[in-house]
Order: sequence, then C-alpha cells, then structure tokens
Amino acid sequence: MTFPNDTAGATTAPAPAEASLPCVISFNANDPSGAGGLAADLTAMASASCHVLPVVTGTYVRDTRALHHHIPFDEEAIEDQARCVLEDVSVQAIKVGFAGSAENLSTIAEMLSDYSDVPVVSYMPELAWWDEVERENYLDAFAELLLPQTSVLVGNHNTLCRWLLPDWTEDRPPGPRELAKAAAEFGTPYTLVTGFNAPDQFLESHLASPETVLATARYERFEATFTGAGDTLSAALCALLANESDLQAACAEALTYLDQCLDAGFQPGMGHAVPDRLFWAHDEHPDTRDADPETDPPAHELEGFPDGHTAH
Repeated sequence: MTFPNDTAGATTAPAPAEASLPCVISFNANDPSGAGGLAADLTAMASASCHVLPVVTGTYVRDTRALHHHIPFDEEAIEDQARCVLEDVSVQAIKVGFAGSAENLSTIAEMLSDYSDVPVVSYMPELAWWDEVERENYLDAFAELLLPQTSVLVGNHNTLCRWLLPDWTEDRPPGPRELAKAAAEFGTPYTLVTGFNAPDQFLESHLASPETVLATARYERFEATFTGAGDTLSAALCALLANESDLQAACAEALTYLDQCLDAGFQPGMGHAVPDRLFWAHDEHPDTRDADPETDPPAHELEGFPDGHTAH
C-alpha cells in the first residue's frame, strides 16, 4: 500500500478533474431551526445539482414558532470567508440572503463588484422583527449598494411594497411592474414577487421587468403557515441560473420546486411548518416511487409552472 507521502513505488496521480457541478456562493445567516437561511440554501441548491459555498453572515436565535433575535458576524469575518473560497473556486452564481447589518452589506457589495459577470439573486426577507433603526439602515444600504448589482430581486409582495414603495397612496396595491420599476430605479432589471392575493383563495407569483410581466404562476393557498419559503425559492432560482437556464425557464422550475416542497412540507416542532426541500429523495414520494429512470425525469426537473392543483 502506498500512502500520500510515501514516494517509494508511487505512481503519478491523475490531475484533479474539473468541477462537474456548478458552484454557487451564498451569503446568509444560520437558522438553527432548519427552516430558512443557509439550511434552506444548502438543500435547495444541492437539489438543483449545485455545489454550495456557504458564507455565514451571522446566526438567528429562533425556533419554529418565532425569531427571537439575530447575532451578526462582523464584516471582516464575512470578507475573510468569502475571499478565501473565491480565490480558490470559480462561481457560476451568487445568492445574497440576510447579511445581518448595513456594514456587512457594504462588504458584500464591494466583493460583488469584482464579479460583475456572475448573476446575483438577492432575497429580501421580512424584517419586522428587527430594531427599527437597524432595519432602516439595512434597507437603505441594500437599495443603494446591493440592488445595483442584483440580477433578480426576490421577495414577498407586502415586504417589497413597504420597502420600495412606502409612499404608495392608491386604493389598489402596487402591481408587479410597479415593484419591478421601483427596483429598476436602483439598477435591478428583474423582480420575482410572491404572495399576491388573487380571487378564489389563490396566491400568485410574478416575474416582472419595468416594461412587462414575463411570467405568472398561481397556486391555491395552503392552510399551514410556512417558514423558509422565500429562502427556498431564491436559492433554487440562483442554482438554476448557475446551471445556465434562461431566466424564465429557471423561474418556472424554481416555482414548481417550491410548490412541491410546500406540498411535502412538515411540522418538525411546535410552530410553523417547514418546506421539505428533499421531497424528491424519498422513496415514498408519489412522483418518484414508480418512476422509470430511463423514461421519467426526476421530480425536481419538471418544466413549466405549477398547475394550481396544489393547495398553499
């Protein structure tokens, strides 16, 4: 037997193979409940056949019932993590989730400027739980520093309305194009808005630019309340873009994937339900149990938008 440092009788080792999986870097907070944050990014991106480079921006202190508070890393710790791996690995896409502070956003934005040819998916979570001053500073930094480098902004309708259109006075709520136009004023070309209220107990998601609505998906509402859906959707979209899917196809598949994650969701604790981002790996899942691998694609490779038969 020849050991790595034993040169006697050793043969020349083959050169390492080039990366067979697209690599995606994700800036996000740790979520010890496993519902969102880096836990969501890792499982969703791996489901889309990506290798994930997770950069921890801090940690939530939360359970499945509530988010109690957040402990941020300082900007130097974030930069050290990211610079180290980025000097070693080429990335095909970047996700920015919750960065933890305005200072951290500034550091991340500075690093992104070195990768202007890489698509960036930015997710804006609900921040109502946070201190008002810190929240406003964070939102301002996100708009001024990160949106100019963002390819697709992802967020819930109510969250994005309060942030991007705080002075909206019309009786009707802002539509997807109006939110996309508000984001585009900071430099973001596309916005994926979820959680639009639609008639007959439906919810809609819209991919929009300032000029047009590019795609719409409609779902029936689930009775359960979920945590982690936004991180799951934005992570899946980012991973699909890393696989060189065009934007509309990637959006369609990411929304289909989220729909199936929620349909297979479960309640691990005493609080909210959690998306099952590995639904496709379970033998008992109806989409995979009787599948013929030669004729039937894996459940997570579905094309097109959900058909609306799954309740949300």
